[in-house]
Amino acid sequence: MKIIKNEKLIQRNGKIGGWLSIGALAVLGGGMYISFTKPEWFVYSLVCLVLGFILTQIGMYMSTRWGRSPRPDEKIDTSLKGLHSEFNLYHYSSPVSHLLIGPAGIWVLLPYQQAGAAYFEKKRWKVKGGGFMQAYMRIFGQEGIGRPDIEAETETALVKKFLAKHLEENAIPEVKAVMVFTHDQVEVEAGESPVAAMKLKRLKEFLREESKTRKLTSMQIQQINQALEA
Repeated sequence: MKIIKNEKLIQRNGKIGGWLSIGALAVLGGGMYISFTKPEWFVYSLVCLVLGFILTQIGMYMSTRWGRSPRPDEKIDTSLKGLHSEFNLYHYSSPVSHLLIGPAGIWVLLPYQQAGAAYFEKKRWKVKGGGFMQAYMRIFGQEGIGRPDIEAETETALVKKFLAKHLEENAIPEVKAVMVFTHDQVEVEAGESPVAAMKLKRLKEFLREESKTRKLTSMQIQQINQALEA
């Protein structure tokens, strides 16, 4: 398997996340200082606290994805190590964040880092449990699972739009998405989810099974990779 990764983007965003976290601490500290030493400046103190809270959220969000190792892309790389050489894995270097091209077809990988029980119920994905830290992250680190169905639809559409510019209309392959839960302490129950979902450790086996009924020829894989790497 070949891995194509935008290292510059990862390093840049990781640094931004780190600086935002430091800035958030400074702003929160300033707000606390004002509240104790200048009670009459209550409005300024409140502004600092609100701004610090927002910066903390953004900093945690970016650090989790870009700065703290193992990052989602690193976890995916490790899990898929040993896949056939025809597979190409793109991180932050395609129309979407994580894209896999190979005999199993075109797959948009949607990583989720929640712990606990992730399950599909009443047309929505939900997460329960995972302990105090996971609850804290869901509240303060923007770690809610959101709407994977909408995310999958949006990202597959981006890939199709890109392919439409480089391939004949009748030569555009199907683009699918899979939700990948990367946390070791997670249990997944996909139920009737419209988007395939599984634990990360099952992803390689899943792709090998998909490859048994080959979805893309070697020529198609080469054409798509050439378009992406151009």
